[in-house]
Amino acid sequence: MTHPFHPWVGRSFEFVVIRRTWKQDRVFFLLEEGTLTSVPTAWTDAAAPDPWLAVSAGRSAFRTEDLLMLAELVEALRPSRPARTRVRRNTPPV
Repeated sequence: MTHPFHPWVGRSFEFVVIRRTWKQDRVFFLLEEGTLTSVPTAWTDAAAPDPWLAVSAGRSAFRTEDLLMLAELVEALRPSRPARTRVRRNTPPV
């Protein structure tokens, strides 16, 4: 278990299988008493490494995908502004 806030962090269990259930990849494993249980794959070392983290090697605090989502959210929250019209002044020819 690698999730830093899970009570089982640092513990090892007997791996059974990875399956897609509840719309996510989950690791199924056996507890000490033999009970089959599962957690999201991302909470374990069975998860594939995040490509962004592997390439950036921790040099960036933000992923491009997250920044694009933030930009969309900010744009959606921005109050709409009326279109600006240009006022032309009649100037005499020189």
